[in-house]
Amino acid sequence: MSESSASGFSCDLSDDQVAIRDHIRAFVAEEITPVALQFDESQEFPAEIFAKLGDLGYLGIIIPTELGGSGMGTMEYAIIVEEVARGCPSIALGVAAHNGLCTTHIFRFASDELKSRYVPRLAKGETMGAWALTEPNAGSDAGGTQTTAVRDGDHWILNGSKNFITHGNVGDICVVMAVTDATKGKKGISAFVVDKTMPGFYGSKKENKLGMRCSDTAGLALDNVRVPNANLIGAEGEGFLQSLQILDGGRISIAALSVGLAQGAFEASLKYATQRQQFGKRLADMQAIQMKLARMSMEIEAARMLTYKAAWLRDNGEPYTLAASQAKLFASEMSVRTAEEAIQIHGGYGYIKEYPVEKFWRDSKLLTIGEGTSEIQRTVIARLLG
Repeated sequence: MSESSASGFSCDLSDDQVAIRDHIRAFVAEEITPVALQFDESQEFPAEIFAKLGDLGYLGIIIPTELGGSGMGTMEYAIIVEEVARGCPSIALGVAAHNGLCTTHIFRFASDELKSRYVPRLAKGETMGAWALTEPNAGSDAGGTQTTAVRDGDHWILNGSKNFITHGNVGDICVVMAVTDATKGKKGISAFVVDKTMPGFYGSKKENKLGMRCSDTAGLALDNVRVPNANLIGAEGEGFLQSLQILDGGRISIAALSVGLAQGAFEASLKYATQRQQFGKRLADMQAIQMKLARMSMEIEAARMLTYKAAWLRDNGEPYTLAASQAKLFASEMSVRTAEEAIQIHGGYGYIKEYPVEKFWRDSKLLTIGEGTSEIQRTVIARLLG
């Protein structure tokens, strides 16, 4: 089957998937939505909420049960991230990054010894995981990594800095990409499991962001950190290729997050339009508003189908890089449009924090940047079409 097709794909959810959706939806309505703005204002990391998500199995979604996870698939993962994003995209970002980046990277590529040591703690939510690829001079150009790892007997000495790292301060376990052989370019980048018990490894500046404000985004410093050779993930020089594969899966979760954010903004707009009256009639009865709502609902559904297709392909062992990039690109840009239209529908009220749409709007923009910008997605799609 080519990567542009999906023979056998269906968007119908199974009974188990519907039950999972309903369960996380109820949790979000009770535990997350009422406090979303509070955490946005304080920029405090919602540790208690993540502890509860861990207890429910939502921090080890695609990890097998024998390693402390829930043993679910990518489709369930997308459903869960989408539902959390309807209540708070910032918390959903933490769920996506913890599950799809750090935890999955160790699970997919690390030795059995590393998996048994680190994955159960992450899957149960005993600590948060971070994934450190981005650097001050290596964003979209991840091959420009400057953090170094120099062999010293049975250890590696890591030096460098990372930035824009989700859970950089609150995460104790981190996958770090570092250059082990500068002569080999991208093939000289390796991945290591580094944890905060190792001297010289610590979080640094916490970023003050436009949106996603309760998601901990910080720098990481590595100052002569001695990392055992056993903490090398896979073989030396495989880190960059591993990262590309991890990002493929991560783009599905960002697409799902985008769908959930847009769904939340749409629902708030529909509610407001049916209640708000101007010129003697409801906004929902005005053709201009109807056109906005119609387009919003159509694009959300289209983005959801692209996201579910990518998840289905991955769950069925089919190539999914193209589908993941298409879903991420379309859904993220759709979420920005939808959130902006939501503010327009609310008028002046959309610009104040009494209503949730201004937060959806602020949160949405990151989705066209993180885990591969829109420009990078277009490059990936064009290359795969050729």
